Amino acid sequence: MKKSLTLLALAAGLSLSLTAQAALLGRDLDGNAATYEAYYDDQLKITWLADANYAKTQYTNSGGATGDADGWMNWAAANAWAAGLNYYGVTGWRLPTVAPVGAAFDYNFSSDGSTDWGYGNTSPHSELAYMYYMNLGNLGYCLPDGGDGDPSTCDGAPQAGWGLVDGPALDDETLFGGTIQPDVYWSGTEYAPNTDFAWSFRMTDGRQLAFHKSGELYAWAVRPGDVAAANDVPEPASLGLLVLGLAGLGWARRRG
Repeated sequence: MKKSLTLLALAAGLSLSLTAQAALLGRDLDGNAATYEAYYDDQLKITWLADANYAKTQYTNSGGATGDADGWMNWAAANAWAAGLNYYGVTGWRLPTVAPVGAAFDYNFSSDGSTDWGYGNTSPHSELAYMYYMNLGNLGYCLPDGGDGDPSTCDGAPQAGWGLVDGPALDDETLFGGTIQPDVYWSGTEYAPNTDFAWSFRMTDGRQLAFHKSGELYAWAVRPGDVAAANDVPEPASLGLLVLGLAGLGWARRRG
């Protein structure tokens, strides 16, 4: 059953801890409650397509009229595809964006996410990196300390368990139907030192880097906000959390 954003808001109002709640909330767009066509990130406040290679799926389903035969597009084509997407009547899609980890972009390499180029970027300012590291719980190719105590190196690579793999708590392959490609995805953000390039993210091993705009990479559409229907029904576990919260609130009032 679907998770309710309203439920989460109520639970937050009751000062309950939501750390156990998954950050990705399934959204039904086609009217079939058994499947999700999108996922809402309640931390970044954006909605992701459940099909991480929808350009290829779209091409196949339309007989080549729309989308792309393999999902690989140059930067301009990827941006145009996302902006023109109408998915079950939902528009306003775009490519994921990248913003600096700090006050300004740091183009030096790091393995611990302290700079914008490299591995371990868990900042909410990079939407693809946040998906890879935080939502899906994947590990980068390099150890956070570089393997030698220096995060500007990658001497101890690879770290155990690196890559786009199914973790013990989060199952990316099942959640997204195996559509996340173990390859490089475009962001919609240009690379300021040379605007012939744009930021990209390598789902193979968790590296953020720049790629020439003429190259062909995968595209994953996102859009601002939540596309959830107002009548979403809470999952049993979430409903239980709400009931406990309400009970706790009533107890607190009686105490008062």
